[in-house]
Amino acid sequence: MTRSRPSRDRRPSDPTGDKRVTTRNATFQQWETLLHNRTKRHRSGAILVQGVRPISMAVEAGWTVRSWLYRAEGRLSDWAQETLRSVRATRYAVADELMRELGDKEEPPELLAEIETPEDDLSRIRVGPDFLGVVLDRPTSPGNIGSVVRSVDALGGSAVIVGGHAADPYDPKAVRASTGSLFGVPVVRAASAREVLAWVEQVRAGGVPLRLVATDEAGAAELAEHDLRGPTLVLTGNETTGLSNRWREEAEDLVCIPMGGSASSLNAASATTVVLYEASRQRRGGRGPA
Repeated sequence: MTRSRPSRDRRPSDPTGDKRVTTRNATFQQWETLLHNRTKRHRSGAILVQGVRPISMAVEAGWTVRSWLYRAEGRLSDWAQETLRSVRATRYAVADELMRELGDKEEPPELLAEIETPEDDLSRIRVGPDFLGVVLDRPTSPGNIGSVVRSVDALGGSAVIVGGHAADPYDPKAVRASTGSLFGVPVVRAASAREVLAWVEQVRAGGVPLRLVATDEAGAAELAEHDLRGPTLVLTGNETTGLSNRWREEAEDLVCIPMGGSASSLNAASATTVVLYEASRQRRGGRGPA
């Protein structure tokens, strides 16, 4: 009797009965909406994530994976196979052509994750004596949002609040720009400044003296002369129009970033990063204001 030769590469679909997607069917179209349709993405409460670092960070941070999408052809890397084994979720073997469309790259990604997004609830943000957070006032660029989230993560910050009519922090461009930090830093959308300020008052009523610090070219003090060692909420304005009047009125401190050259201002994400770095420097024991 002739015995069949065992396969050297047992695909994840072999023993589990994983679903297969080889056409642009309803399931595929639903994944597409997570990438391109903000309204449907919000209604679904999920995003589609690619990349080793973002997926790994989401898994390590305990975000819920609804489904895995993996290449139906070729061998998966050890990382991809281990990731599929480590988190149980509905699994789809997807044709390379379709994975290439979803990944928006020449080479199809080997693994994509459909991940649930948390509720937009400011109570998710924990505020203590070393709190360092950012309010982005009506940002229009998803890339700027992701860059700020990345800076907050890298420089010891605590949270990012995206306020008003703004770009989506779960836009694929924002997720990519954050390089996975979106899954390690609480990011909360708030409809208005009023909502955020009500939360600020609750924080203060709880005993935390949270100060609102905004950057402005007409600020009374240079950034390095301002004490940022206490609990601080950094206010960053819209890329074109700056901070709204409401936020300007509410900010206890307006500081400026000294600049040379012909530039009149910094990119919103760059300016925020400068403030975060100065706060981090002071908190690490660097010399603060005299």
